[in-house]
Amino acid sequence: MALLTQKQKDEAIANFQFEGILIEEGPYGSGHINDTFLLKFEIAEMGCINVILQRMNKDVFSNPVELMENIMGVTSYLRKKIIENGGDPERETLNVIPAVDGKPYYLDSQGDYWRSYKFITDATSYDQVEKPEHFYQSAVAFGNFQRLLADYPAETLHETIKGFHNTKARFAVFKKAVEEDVMGRASQVQKEIQFVLDRENIADYFTDLLEKGELPLRVTHNDTKLNNIMIDNKTGRGICVIDLDTVMPGLAMNDFGDSIRFGASTAAEDERDLDKVSCSMELFDLYAKGFIEGCAEKLTAREIELMPMGAKSMTFECGMRFLTDYLQGDNYFKIHREGQNLDRCRTQFKLVEDMEQKWDTMQEIVKKYSNC
Repeated sequence: MALLTQKQKDEAIANFQFEGILIEEGPYGSGHINDTFLLKFEIAEMGCINVILQRMNKDVFSNPVELMENIMGVTSYLRKKIIENGGDPERETLNVIPAVDGKPYYLDSQGDYWRSYKFITDATSYDQVEKPEHFYQSAVAFGNFQRLLADYPAETLHETIKGFHNTKARFAVFKKAVEEDVMGRASQVQKEIQFVLDRENIADYFTDLLEKGELPLRVTHNDTKLNNIMIDNKTGRGICVIDLDTVMPGLAMNDFGDSIRFGASTAAEDERDLDKVSCSMELFDLYAKGFIEGCAEKLTAREIELMPMGAKSMTFECGMRFLTDYLQGDNYFKIHREGQNLDRCRTQFKLVEDMEQKWDTMQEIVKKYSNC
């Protein structure tokens, strides 16, 4: 995206249905995709309110209008369900503030798209698992997201990133990257390349089941990291799923699996000492318990049974993507040092190996909670 000027931001602020006097503004959050700001408005004698303003990254999301159609459809549906359940729709789902023309976005004079949300008060998102309870609460919240949207027609959603979790297609891209070897790196990573080639069955697994009609298409979040859950400061409960840019039709097991890949690992994603890398069965147990509880019997028995496969598949896919990017010259994932994507790929493959060794345990854990 082009460098953002204050003039451009001021134009965006002037074109949303904000009330009061703007008294404070500044960058907000730790996201790397969109430009996010927190605005504070003073409303006469009523005090102050905060709102989120974002410039959407059209380099990543090529059709912001379709993206916002997805978000409006899902949040409107969630709002209705939350009210039916006696919840607080102002805090338990995102609430879009419309532009002056009534649209859920504003297109500025530079061709950039903006949106705004009501700020969720008295809640925090955490970038890292500071205590196991947070990981459990994120599992319940993402499971609850599945429960509330179980009857939403997933096929009506746009794919904001085409083929995002089509592991079979990503395997084909990987093989092409190996053959082309544009950076001349393939000879140094033959072990990693062979690791992927030996596990082609993982890449095909869910795609084949979906094509056979054995799995239902769900509304999936597709970025189920801890920092996409708002945790209530008083109760400690996960109350709201945020960052809905990648909400698309998908598989529930992939949402579960991506959480495990990131949250149950005992090491950083780019850890060089692979002896430190493993999949914590304590955290896997905690997350499986919370996710299944949150879903509240809305998933099929087959979907629950395949949760361990979701963890292995998402971890394998991510490692393969890191390796593909390394072979192609580190064009997609940002790196801060030479070889970082290769290190990231190796941690994911170590996690896959660890899951393979703990496979029976993972299946027993899921079975234990599926019978609750």
